[in-house]
Amino acid sequence: MTRQIEIVGKSGNRYRYTSLEEDRILPPAGANYIIAKPGSQGVDILYVGETDSLARTVWRDQLARAKDTYGSEVDVLTRLNVRSAVRMAEREDLIEEYQPPMNAQA
Repeated sequence: MTRQIEIVGKSGNRYRYTSLEEDRILPPAGANYIIAKPGSQGVDILYVGETDSLARTVWRDQLARAKDTYGSEVDVLTRLNVRSAVRMAEREDLIEEYQPPMNAQA
């Protein structure tokens, strides 16, 4: 997957996400994250989440499930976002637009 990708929400807001390098030290900062695989329009979004600390790696379980279901090309994209209300609004905006299958199962 490309290093950075712009994803547009239902509202028309544009969000710039970056591929997560799993071997780097992750910041203990709030973030939104997307689990996605390469697709015809850039990426196919499988799951959208948010966390108050990216370092807690809450996304690892969803990533493992996604790789089991959708294959090894699945990746995590992140966007640091300190304020909780902003993270939740962005998460909902993206879920409304893309209807990720793993969010529907949650």
